[in-house]
Amino acid sequence: MALSTWALDPTHSSVSFTIKHMMFSKVRGSFKNFDASIQADPSDLTTAQISFSVDLASVDTNNADRDNHLRTADFFDVENHPKLTFVAKTIAKSGDGEYDVTGDLTLHGVTRSETFKVEFGGEGKDPWGNVKAAFQAAGTIKRSDYGLTWNAALEAGGFLVGDDVKVEIEIQAAKQA
Repeated sequence: MALSTWALDPTHSSVSFTIKHMMFSKVRGSFKNFDASIQADPSDLTTAQISFSVDLASVDTNNADRDNHLRTADFFDVENHPKLTFVAKTIAKSGDGEYDVTGDLTLHGVTRSETFKVEFGGEGKDPWGNVKAAFQAAGTIKRSDYGLTWNAALEAGGFLVGDDVKVEIEIQAAKQA
C-alpha cells in the first residue's frame, strides 16, 4: 500500500512524561502544544516518514512555579531552545502492530539517537466519514544526555530530580485527501 499523509488531531492526542522526585515519588507532566508530520501506511509503518515537535514552553505539571522553573536555563531554556524535535530514521517491526522507531531527538541543542516503542492502535472511520488512525509511543530518555543537569542534593543522599524521563505519546491522526 502507498504512503498516505496523516494530520495530527491535537484534541485526541497527548504528550506526557513522568520523572522521579526525591528518588521515591513521581511527578507527571504534559505538553499542550505539539505537532507531527506523518507519511505512512498504518498497516506497515516500516516505510513511514515521521517527524515530531514539541513546544517546550507549553509544559504543564499542574504547578505554575515548577512549570516556570522548567522553562528557565536550569532546564529547557525555552528562550534559546524552544522546541524538542524527533525525526525517525529507521523503523523495525517488533511484533504484530508493534515497532521500534529510532531517530534523532534534539533537546536543549543536543541531538542523540533514541528508540521508542510504537504500537499501531487501529484505523477506522469516524461518524463524519474521516479515516482516523491511532498510535501509541513510549520510551525513556536520560535528561543528562541533553545537558539538563540541574539538581539539588538531598540530606539523606541522592538527588531531588531523577535522570530518567519516561515519555508517553498518544496520537490520533486523520488521513488527508
